[in-house]
Amino acid sequence: MNNPKIPIKVAVIAGGNSSEREVSLRSAKQVFESLDRELYTPYLIDLKEISMTCNGVEINKNDFSLPDVGRLDYALIVVHGTPGENGILQGYLDLVGVPYSSSSTLVSALTFDKELTKLTLGGVEGMEFADQVIVRRGEKYDTQEIASRLRLPLFVKPNASGSSFGVTKAKSVEQISSAIEEAFEQSETVMCEEFIEGTEISQGVMICSGKEYVLPITELVSHNEFFDYEAKYTAGMTDEITPARIADEVARRVSKATLAAYKKLGCRGVVRIDYIIRDGVPYFIEVNGVPGMSAASIVPQQWAAIGLTMQDGWRLVIEDTRG
Repeated sequence: MNNPKIPIKVAVIAGGNSSEREVSLRSAKQVFESLDRELYTPYLIDLKEISMTCNGVEINKNDFSLPDVGRLDYALIVVHGTPGENGILQGYLDLVGVPYSSSSTLVSALTFDKELTKLTLGGVEGMEFADQVIVRRGEKYDTQEIASRLRLPLFVKPNASGSSFGVTKAKSVEQISSAIEEAFEQSETVMCEEFIEGTEISQGVMICSGKEYVLPITELVSHNEFFDYEAKYTAGMTDEITPARIADEVARRVSKATLAAYKKLGCRGVVRIDYIIRDGVPYFIEVNGVPGMSAASIVPQQWAAIGLTMQDGWRLVIEDTRG
C-alpha cells in the first residue's frame, strides 16, 4: 500500500519594507488561499524590516523554521519592492538553501534596476526604448537640458521601484526638479524618460518544465492621465482588456520580444513585462519580477484567459523552481 504524499511546506512571503507593502499583503492573501492543500501546506509569512513572522510567531532565520512545524521547504515570494523584488530576500534564501519561486538574486537585482535592464535588453528584436536621462543622488542636473533633450511632457520615475510610486508626468521645466526630488524618496537613482504616447499593454511570461507560456496581452486603459498607483490599485480606475485590441502582427512582435527578454535576462517563475505601443512598435517600460497577484491583477487574468486557475499557475511555477 502506497503512503500518502506529504504536502510541501510552503512559505508565502509577503509584506516587505517598501511603499508596496500593502499591495504585497493583498496579493499574498490571494496566493495563500489558492494553493492546493493536497500538495502544499502554506504558511503566510509577514516580512517587515529583518523579521519574518507567521501569526505573530518568529521564523528562525538560521534554518528557515517555525516552532512545532520545523524547516519550511519552499518560499513563494510575493514581496513587491524591497527586499523581495530586488534580490535581497533571494540572497538570504540561497544562504539557507531554500528554493524559491522567483528569478535568482542576480537577475532580480538586475530587473529591479530600470537603467540596467534597458542596457541588457538592447538589441532584443522588435523592442524599442524611450530616450532617457539618469540623475544620481548628489549629482547636479540641469532641468532645462533635460527638457530640451527629452521634450515635454516627460516622465520622471525612481530607477529602482515599482507600482508607480514616485512617478510624475512633468509638463513644465519647473515641475521636473520637484518630480526628481519626489522620485529620490523611492530610489537612489532617478530616470527622466521620454514620453511615448500610445497604447499601454502588459504581458506575463513563464517557462515551466521546458514549456513556454507567453500569456495573452492585456491592454490597460487608465481613467487617470497615466497608469499610476491609483489607476493600478483602485477598482474601476483602469479598463484591463484581455486580449489587447492590437493588430495580430503587433501582438506577435510583442510576444516574441517578451519571450526573448525573459530568456536574455535569465528569468525564472512568472514575470510581467510592460510596454507602450506607438505606431505598431512596442517600447519597453519595465520588468515586474514579482507581479501583482490579487484577484484583479493582470497575470491571474491572463492565466484565466488560457484556462489556468491561480492554483494551476502556482503549481506549474513551484514544480519548476523547487528543484
